[in-house]
Amino acid sequence: MSESSQESNELPNSSRGKWQKDPPFWEGESMISYREARDILIRYAHSFGAEQIGLGKASGRVLTETILADRDYPPFNRATMDGFAIQYRDWEQGIRHFSIIETIFAGSLHSRPIGSGECYKIMTGAPVPDGANLVIRREDTEEGNGMMQIRENIPLGKPYLNIARQGEDLHMSDPVIARPVLCEPPVVALLASLGKQKVEVAKLPRVALFTTGNEVVAIDEPVNAAQIRNSNYWFLQASLHKWGIMPDRYQHVLDDKSALQEALGKVLSSDMIILSGGVSAGDADYVPEILEASGVRKIFHKIAIKPGKPVWCGATAEGGLVFALPGNPFSCMVGFTLLIQPWLHSCFGLPVPTPFGLPLQMARKKKTPLDEFFPVRMTGSPAGASPVALNGSGDIRMGLDANALALHPAESGDLAEGEIVLCYPIG
Repeated sequence: MSESSQESNELPNSSRGKWQKDPPFWEGESMISYREARDILIRYAHSFGAEQIGLGKASGRVLTETILADRDYPPFNRATMDGFAIQYRDWEQGIRHFSIIETIFAGSLHSRPIGSGECYKIMTGAPVPDGANLVIRREDTEEGNGMMQIRENIPLGKPYLNIARQGEDLHMSDPVIARPVLCEPPVVALLASLGKQKVEVAKLPRVALFTTGNEVVAIDEPVNAAQIRNSNYWFLQASLHKWGIMPDRYQHVLDDKSALQEALGKVLSSDMIILSGGVSAGDADYVPEILEASGVRKIFHKIAIKPGKPVWCGATAEGGLVFALPGNPFSCMVGFTLLIQPWLHSCFGLPVPTPFGLPLQMARKKKTPLDEFFPVRMTGSPAGASPVALNGSGDIRMGLDANALALHPAESGDLAEGEIVLCYPIG
């Protein structure tokens, strides 16, 4: 599926029809689509600067320098298997018996040049000396009394058989890694091979994290029948940690206007402020009001999705972004996946991930005229998206075992098994 078709609600092979139920109360509200919201936020993306760090701290960070080869790779002609290094011209001339003049191990060098009728016993990874340009596999030989004999009927080789030649992977000063790139384990290993003890990476944003609600308690506190434990803090903290981000400040704030305004007033210079809860239309949902009273300029409030509709986003006077997410656990996950993740990708110069189009492995009923997101498990054999049990956005399981959010488009009716749905990977 092309990127353009991936980013359209019009899915192929669909027999879904249109939404037929009476419009609910929210249809008259002014809302933008989640794509519009994402694209607006991406326009606010900016670098947080760069810094030098040791390679041991680079995992999960975004490399911001172009990396060049510090020498040829391989840096020498390297034996690719255990065997015997000989001169190819001896092989051409029919010589099959050789004197073993030296054994060369990986990491060691030869001590004398090779002559006609002579060979080196050589191990995988060892440097092949100048003058030797063919390695005969050990299993194709017989060895004894300081001599090596090539077995009968071994096919004629060719120069540099079983030898990785110097520079065949990279030449000195060749570009190896183009910026920006996420330092995943293979990248870190490659940087080590290139001798990069320090690397330049994107600075991380200064983040303030708040959870709100009188009903929310910390996991180490007693909980009564009317309270819930604070899972949103742990979800948001873990999601940021995948980027190497640790919040500079965290606080749980009760549903109190003055307490909320005081807490926000201390962090308005942050690059990013994330809040969960208090953004809907309830009598104690003070977050939008207090954000605007604190000088945060509203970018948008409410997007046409379910769950996660009440999300509020704004910009501080110093250029930071504020993400106020709904308090229900699954709504919080949807907001982070659809809005915060793309913004972070853009800030670090990484491409915004595009969704996968996969066949739905179970029929699904349409519930609202909004874009609906539901948890799925993307599978590879057979390829498909299997819905994961979720009992509403307040379900603490948050679609346990799901690895993506699937889109049920606003204009569709019910989805049949086998229809293509767009899947947005979680994390």
